[in-house]
Amino acid sequence: MKLEPHVKRIAIAVVLGAIMSVLSTTIVNVALQTLAVELDAPLDNVQWVVTGYMLSLAAVIPVSGWAAARFGARRLYILSLILFTAGSALCGFAWNLETLVAARVLQGLAGGLLVPIGQIALVKAAGPRNMARVMSVIGVPIILAPVFGPTLGGLLVEHIAWQAIFFINVPVGIVAAIAAFRLLPHDTAPETTEKLDATGLALVATGLVGITYGLAESGMAGSMTAPEVLVPVLTGIALVATFVIRALRIPNPLLDVRLYANKAFAAASVTTFGLGAALFGGMVLMPLYFQLVRGEDAVMTGLLLIPQGIGAALAMAASGRITERLGGGLTSLIGGAIMIVATLPFVLIDATTSFFTLDAAMVVRGFGIGLAMMPAMTAAYATLRPEQVNDAAPQLNVLQRVGGSIGTAILTVVLQNGITANTPDAIAASFAHTYWWVVGVSVIALLPTILLAVIERRRAPEMVGELAVA
Repeated sequence: MKLEPHVKRIAIAVVLGAIMSVLSTTIVNVALQTLAVELDAPLDNVQWVVTGYMLSLAAVIPVSGWAAARFGARRLYILSLILFTAGSALCGFAWNLETLVAARVLQGLAGGLLVPIGQIALVKAAGPRNMARVMSVIGVPIILAPVFGPTLGGLLVEHIAWQAIFFINVPVGIVAAIAAFRLLPHDTAPETTEKLDATGLALVATGLVGITYGLAESGMAGSMTAPEVLVPVLTGIALVATFVIRALRIPNPLLDVRLYANKAFAAASVTTFGLGAALFGGMVLMPLYFQLVRGEDAVMTGLLLIPQGIGAALAMAASGRITERLGGGLTSLIGGAIMIVATLPFVLIDATTSFFTLDAAMVVRGFGIGLAMMPAMTAAYATLRPEQVNDAAPQLNVLQRVGGSIGTAILTVVLQNGITANTPDAIAASFAHTYWWVVGVSVIALLPTILLAVIERRRAPEMVGELAVA
């Protein structure tokens, strides 16, 4: 089933914005050492260029659903694009670390709104008939941008300057803003006149920032049990738990946590969280392997990661059609199984494993990731009423990003603790051990897809009836 013309127009604007937001999460990673030298700052402090962006993303995503309903998705999306583009330009003009971090925070505040608001606009326009195809479109930047980010970042830093990794967003942002202005449907009357749940926002935003900050510190602390990790993480969990308890007791909370009473949405949410951990956590390992064990530079490391992006791109091209035939749950289950099988060669990795073997495994693993991630979200959205999408989109995005942060933190600590000697063989052995953890996380993400497939099969006759009426 082809997407209708108005849905395609919305998809163009949404994908452009999402590419910038997600790409900016990983494109900076290969430039940290360069930034430390150019800005004359310790590497520990330069990490805040990444952490500041992640914290601001975590803080603003929960408010995106309410803001879209209150002010209109089109208006807020265009404003976010303008602020993100301005933040990118300020990053490029930064003259010291403090101004760069401040500009990255502005980038993150705007970027955190782009993906969930884009999803809200696109999912509502598509309706249940086109849900599988439209989610595969959204998945393009979510899956591919983290893969190609380090490659693009390495090329820009080596052949132009570190400022180019930020300035590249300016022309893209201008084009995206013009596209959004011309292609997104005009906002109707506000969907809600309810006041912002300020207390709920303070609880969940502070909680998510605490969790994200603590996990980001774990890499530097070298342990998940260090006080600088445990204190913010446990405080953050307590604040989020308080938010959930409060949200169940008041009539109009910032986020409707009652959505998790829907078994399909709950299963898809756990899958999204687990796949976020497996995707982003696993993605941090191979660049480190190529650099620490094989001695490759940033550009070559980025090029060696392309096969995983190719596999993911192939899966994204096919996932919409496969989901329409098999359902989101079964498609995600198949993709997760492929991802797990393709991860197994990495548990045997050593200092001399051929690049051909690694590339072949990355292509298949990328295909599995691409086939697993978005169909799970498709299944989640397909079970919801249109008015519930404003609450669902921020929650799924938060789960994916927090899952990615937790996966990255855990795997980084496991890798560091497993290195017994500073030799290629010893370091490679630690990578092999860490990939067993990737397999374990992937299995945890796979289990809810079984429940999701069962629920979808039971609901199939009901869905046929709904589509016939539509």
